[in-house]
Amino acid sequence: MKLIRFIKNWTLPISMFTGAIGYFIYVNIPFLEPTKPFVNDLVRILQPTLIFLMLFITFCKVNPHDLRPHRMHLWMAFIQIGFFCLLGLPLILFPDTEFRVVLEGAMICMITPTATAAAVVTGKLGGNTQSLVSYTIIINMVSAIIIPLVLPMVHSNPSFTFLSSFLLILRKVFPLLIFPFLAAWAVRAFLPKLHNKLIGCKDLAFYLWAVALAIAIAVTVRSVVHSDVNPIYEVGIAIASLICCIGQFAIGKKIGLHYNDSIGGGQSLGQKNTVFSIWLGATFLSPVTSIAGGFYSIWHNLFNSYQLYKKRKEDETELIISEDAEKELIGVTVNIPSDKI
Repeated sequence: MKLIRFIKNWTLPISMFTGAIGYFIYVNIPFLEPTKPFVNDLVRILQPTLIFLMLFITFCKVNPHDLRPHRMHLWMAFIQIGFFCLLGLPLILFPDTEFRVVLEGAMICMITPTATAAAVVTGKLGGNTQSLVSYTIIINMVSAIIIPLVLPMVHSNPSFTFLSSFLLILRKVFPLLIFPFLAAWAVRAFLPKLHNKLIGCKDLAFYLWAVALAIAIAVTVRSVVHSDVNPIYEVGIAIASLICCIGQFAIGKKIGLHYNDSIGGGQSLGQKNTVFSIWLGATFLSPVTSIAGGFYSIWHNLFNSYQLYKKRKEDETELIISEDAEKELIGVTVNIPSDKI
């Protein structure tokens, strides 16, 4: 029982550790070498499938009528777009700067949309899931427009026009964002019994995400290990992604606090779709830049682990206080003199 409780309490760190160690063990077993093409194909299928299922279950718990834009979403989108453009400005003015890959990595960390798994963590932390899902949809659409407009000025690529880039990004985000939402909406409307059963699966989406996270960390480790970038730039990208992570969580929580949703605000800005950011860097910029998403994946999941730990401690403290108060109340009731009744 202690082992099961330990696994439940530390699911995210265990998942991250499993993904990282699992990768090194796998690549260093010689007789598994012929299975690598199969495993690569399996990961390409398994990862989006897990994300789809996780989102589907999460969206089943969200009432579509509660999804609407909010002024908080406008401020957060402004922060992402603003910093994305500001970081790109030095690259336009000084295109030959030696810190190009670091700035490009920071740009990716800022404009990457909210992670599809952010709703799961927000729910576990007690935040506003409906608001976060609304922002996730909004920022994905906004990013699909802003990225093709800005990146060609920063990193010219004649093979990508605005329309082709827009459609490419839309094709990347639409299936894993809109399809689960539509499927959940259909189940809510036409299969209410199944919908009620899915709502009863309290932590299923969280554990699906834990498996997806292990795979994502393994992919991240692979991208960092196989990167041929100068270690100095690699460290620079890691630091830049850490600063972006801390800054976005802090700003998101500050904005969210103003609208009574500190948790949702922090997760909306801070927790990123790092699989998308890795793909974005490799597709529109360079393989070197893509490792920014890998490092960001580590930082935001470490912070999420800390937040879940802190939340669990707060819940345990509240439970102890509640039990003590109940005991005191029982003691007072028992000790009331009979002549006062």
